[in-house]
Amino acid sequence: MAMCPLCNSLKVLNINCPKCNNLLEDSGKVSDFLDPYGHYNDEETVKMGDGYPNTAKDQICPHLLVCNNCRYDVVKFVQEE
Repeated sequence: MAMCPLCNSLKVLNINCPKCNNLLEDSGKVSDFLDPYGHYNDEETVKMGDGYPNTAKDQICPHLLVCNNCRYDVVKFVQEE
C-alpha cells in the first residue's frame, strides 16, 4: 500500500500564495476537516468519503494548503509513494 509523503513527514511542499506570495501552510488532509473522527478508520474507508472520486484509485492524498496572511486556500493532490 502506498503512503502519503506529506502525512508521513517525508517531504514538504513549498508553494507560494498566488495572491500575496507568502508561503502556504500545509493544514493536513482534507478528510481530517470533513470527519474529525475519520483518522480512526482505515485509509481506504476514509478515501471513499473524502469527496474526491479518484483518490483511492489514483493513490493521491488531498491536502489543504492555507495562506496565514490573506487566508487564501487551495487543495493540492499529493502523489502517494
